[in-house]
Amino acid sequence: MLYFSKLRIIFISLISLFFVLIASSNLLNDNDSSLFNKKINLGLDLQGGSYLLLEIDNNPVIEQKLQNLTLTLKNYFKEKNIKIKNLRLINQNLSFSVDDSFKQTILDEFNDENSNINPYYPRFKSHQLEIKEQNDSFVVNFSKQGIVELKNSSQDQALEIVRRRIDEIGTNEPNILKRGNDRILVELPGLDDPMRIKTLLGKTANLTFRFVTSENEDSFGSEKLKYQDNDEVSNVSKRIILSGDNLLDAQPRMNSETNETVVSFTLDRVGAKRFGKATSTGIGKQLAIVLDGKIISAPVIRDTIASGSGQISGGFTFQSATDLALLLRSGALPAPLNIIEERTVGPDLGKDSIKAGIIALIIGFILVILFIFIKYKIFGLITNFTLIINLFLLIGVLTIFEATLTLPGIAGIILTVGMAVDANVLIFERIREELRSEKNNLIAFDSGYTKSRTAILDANITTLLAAIILFFMGSGPIKGFSLTLGIGIFTTLFSVYFIARLLTVLYVSRNKEKDGLI
Repeated sequence: MLYFSKLRIIFISLISLFFVLIASSNLLNDNDSSLFNKKINLGLDLQGGSYLLLEIDNNPVIEQKLQNLTLTLKNYFKEKNIKIKNLRLINQNLSFSVDDSFKQTILDEFNDENSNINPYYPRFKSHQLEIKEQNDSFVVNFSKQGIVELKNSSQDQALEIVRRRIDEIGTNEPNILKRGNDRILVELPGLDDPMRIKTLLGKTANLTFRFVTSENEDSFGSEKLKYQDNDEVSNVSKRIILSGDNLLDAQPRMNSETNETVVSFTLDRVGAKRFGKATSTGIGKQLAIVLDGKIISAPVIRDTIASGSGQISGGFTFQSATDLALLLRSGALPAPLNIIEERTVGPDLGKDSIKAGIIALIIGFILVILFIFIKYKIFGLITNFTLIINLFLLIGVLTIFEATLTLPGIAGIILTVGMAVDANVLIFERIREELRSEKNNLIAFDSGYTKSRTAILDANITTLLAAIILFFMGSGPIKGFSLTLGIGIFTTLFSVYFIARLLTVLYVSRNKEKDGLI
């Protein structure tokens, strides 16, 4: 029946008041109250900022994985008493040869997924790697499925490290998303100078500590590397004493003795043990600190360093030392990142977008209010009041979740207003039909709300399904539109069937004998 209990009226009033207060927090600067410490964040198109699309170069990862596999294969075949020859890695293909008597055994080991005879098998399952015979040799490379899995793994790691680096800088509300299986989208609202971010994201930050050696001195092999700040070259051992994985912390510091900026680092227990052993046996040698294939510095070891901490010097400014410390703390990227697209949206464009969206909302809102008032009189006023409350409900929900509002999101709010009006029009037109055959106003209004419910629910549920599909299948701007539209559907149904109906009940109950109510 067309009836609301006092408890129900209090509940509706409190819910409405709560969301009105929450929505109003976007207009206040009161940070002392816990009730008002949440606000809607403006997206890149409204606030301005930087847009970067990064592509992961997985070629070095594939090379590294296959390089690691060479040792795995040697150990495994040694256990099987199979002698392999001419093991080489060329163009992402690992090739080797064996005696004819072992060829079938090797094929069986690679292709038998039920094999449990060795501890290395999970590392080269047939669905990740494929093997084929070519010119009396075997060639091993990643299968298509293996490449996909490797790309997904690299993307997940890169996404986490990119997020750490950006969070360390303190960028407000960054938007970091996957694109495909080898790209990462970075949106940085409010940042109009992306150069520092580009520099930080463009570095892999692969840190290693290695001894400087002569060409023929090291059994592990050596390579020539350039210094970061000049064109000098040193011969560096391929043997890695320490890597960035052993770092616990890195911070910029000012060396009081030399009055230069350095990066102070702390090692974990394993790293401290290795560092202590290397410095105790390498006194008098140069220890090269290598970052992304370039030597930062190569100090001479004067004494054993067993404390698990040290300093990296290299003529840093405080800013460059801060950035290096940040890179080391956040960890090395699994693969290099290339910036394939970048855009900078100025704040003026964002202001124009906000202004245009608000003007469109106001014009549409005024036209709707005038139309509803002219057509339905007092019930038009009720509808208009409900529309305003509906907007507060929607903005309140977005504020609670600290959602990011974009220009498509504003379009979703405008569409929500239209859907709320549509629901009220369906109800009032149904009530008019009921009044033609029913003289009791209370029964006619109750029947109008009841019989129009199916059509309203059908329309809103189908729209909600479309919004859900857009949210999960769409990208950034589409997600913003679908989010505000989806939330708007729920707030619309609440405002129509609770707030508007409550106000209608209060008016009709006092004027139940009056003719021509609507």
